Amino acid sequence: MIIGIGVDIIEVERIRKLAEKSPRFLTRVFTSEEIKYSNGKKNKFQHLAARFAAKEAFFKALGKKINWTDVGVINLPSGKPELALKREGSFSFDRSYVSLSHLQDYAIAYVVLEKAGMSKG
Repeated sequence: MIIGIGVDIIEVERIRKLAEKSPRFLTRVFTSEEIKYSNGKKNKFQHLAARFAAKEAFFKALGKKINWTDVGVINLPSGKPELALKREGSFSFDRSYVSLSHLQDYAIAYVVLEKAGMSKG
C-alpha cells in the first residue's frame, strides 16, 4: 500500500548559485557518491538539482525532514535511479520508488513510499 508520495521541482540555476557561493553546500546536502556521479556529467548542476529535488520529494513523502546526507540517489547499472538510505531499517516503509528528470533550466523528482502487508480498511 502506498503510504507517501512527494514531488519537487527546482531551478538548476539555484543549485549552481548555491554551490558557487558556498562550496560547503555540496557536502552538507549531497553524499560523496552523488557529488562524484554528478561531477562526471557534462552539466553537473542538472544532476545535482535532480538529486536535490529527490531529497525534497522524499521528505514530503516521508512527512518529515531528516539529515540531507541520510538519503541519496544512486543509479543502478541499468541507469534506473534508486534511493539509498543510511538508516534504512529506521523508517516506516518497505520500498521506495524515485523518478528523476531534468531539462536545461529545471529538475524534477517524484517519490513513492510503500508499506508491504497493509490492507485498506
